[in-house]
Parts: sequence; structure tokens; C-alpha cells
Amino acid sequence: MNVLWMTSLRPLGKSIENDKIQELFVKSVLNINKKITFSLTQFDDDNVEEYLKNNEINCYYKNFEKKKLPEGKKYSNKIMLENCIDQFLDHDFNYFVYSTADILVPNNLFSLIENNKQLNLYPEFCALVYPNILNKNGEVKSVTTPHYGIDIFVFKIKKNSAEKLKKAIKHWKQYDWGINDNFFVSVSELLEIPIFNIYKDVPIIKFENDFKTVNENRKWQINSWKENQIYFKEYLKKNNLSTLYATGSYHFLLYKIFRIKDMNYNLLIVYLKFYLFTPILVCKKILSFFYIKK
Repeated sequence: MNVLWMTSLRPLGKSIENDKIQELFVKSVLNINKKITFSLTQFDDDNVEEYLKNNEINCYYKNFEKKKLPEGKKYSNKIMLENCIDQFLDHDFNYFVYSTADILVPNNLFSLIENNKQLNLYPEFCALVYPNILNKNGEVKSVTTPHYGIDIFVFKIKKNSAEKLKKAIKHWKQYDWGINDNFFVSVSELLEIPIFNIYKDVPIIKFENDFKTVNENRKWQINSWKENQIYFKEYLKKNNLSTLYATGSYHFLLYKIFRIKDMNYNLLIVYLKFYLFTPILVCKKILSFFYIKK
């Protein structure tokens, strides 16, 4: 079995904490008992190419010069995906994976997927893990806390589906932070393949990055997400997909990935926590709106 794993590494040598997190991630993926090839598109990120060569990481590596991006932009997940799809089409891979580079993946990930009877009823599918288990400041948070963010998607697709995805994203724009999980959930509808949440079988630990050393504060993230939301709406309309993927927040995404057969006690608690807090969130937004108007 061959697996193409798309991700992107942060610059090395700027943060001891981020370097440590990425090292743990890379080792966890390489420990998987299948043949893994990384698809890495970098954007003039310091010391990454040297790290890959020194550690003999099996990968397709491309550097996209940052000066070719719009002014002020740092990277593009859309460009990363285009490169990955081309690599998928040019070679024989059974799976395509997208993940962030700040998670720990169990080494039996694909054994668990291959032994999942529900998944194997379908020739093509998308499997994801929500929620992850957040490790913040060295402390593992509750396994039933509904964190925002889906950090791994596993696609088993054929080349004609990859071609369809390549065509669909041709005119889509995406830069910097945000919208990835919304986009990849929508891909399952675009390709007309079932989507499964394998949370109860696959524990994924998520580390909180050191954002200060890479100049990515919360304000920057929000502004980036809002800009990408505009581009994403255009993509959704062009491909006849619901714009709720862009505007419905995680309330819509969790609805789209909900399956009774994926549930266990912990995941049920996650959903209850998430939706029970919805009225409180709505009230806060209303109060914030009136406060801004004053």
C-alpha cells in the first residue's frame, strides 16, 4: 500500500517548541506500518530542505517562492494541494492524506482503517478524526472537549476523482490561515463519496504551536480566515455546493459529518457539549453586535 501525505512544515530554527512538535509529527508518520511519501510544498521556509535531506525523508519536495504570492502572503494550501494532486495522478497511490504538522498519529492508522467494515463497503471514501485530543502547555485536555479544527483527512479515491478535484479547484484562491477543514469536508460532497468520523478508533493528539515566533496572532488568523471565506464562497457557488460550508461555522460541519454508526459515548458527549453551548454563543454575538453599534 502506498500513501501520499500532504502537509507543510514551519521554518526550522526559529522556535524550539515548534521544531520539537514537527519532529514528533514526522516521526509518528514515518512509524506507520505502510509506505508513506510526503508531499511537501514550502514557501522559502528556512532550513526545511536541509532537514529533509539530512534525515532522508521520503518526499516530493517543491519550493514555491514567496515573492510569487500576493504581497504580504506567506503560503497557500491551494498551491500545496495542486502539487499533491499532480503527484497523486503521476504515481500509484492508494490513499491521499491531508494533515497539519502538529499532531501525533498512531502507527496502526491504516490497519485500523483497513479493518473498519463500514469503510470497506465503499471503493472511495473520506475518513477524518474529530475532535482531536489537545495537548496545551504539556497538559492533555479532556477527550470530550469539542475543539475547533479537523487536523487529518484520509481520502481513498481513484484517479478520476482526483482529476475532478483538480478541475474544481483550478480557479479557487486560498492564502495563509483558515478554511482548510471546511474545504476538505466539502470535498466529500463534491466527489460524491461517504465521509466517516473515525474518532472512536483513532486517537489524534494535537499540540498547540508557538505562534509568536512566526508572527501569527489571533487577529492575523481572523483576518486571514475572513478573506479566505470570500474566496471559498466563490468556489462553492461555482461547484454547486452549499455556501453553508463557508458561513455555517462548525455547527454545519459537525452536522455534515454526523453518523450514528460513528458514535460512541465520548463523541456523543462532544456533540452535546457543542450544541448545548450554541445558545450562549448566539447571545454573546448579539450582545457584541449591540456593543459595537454603541
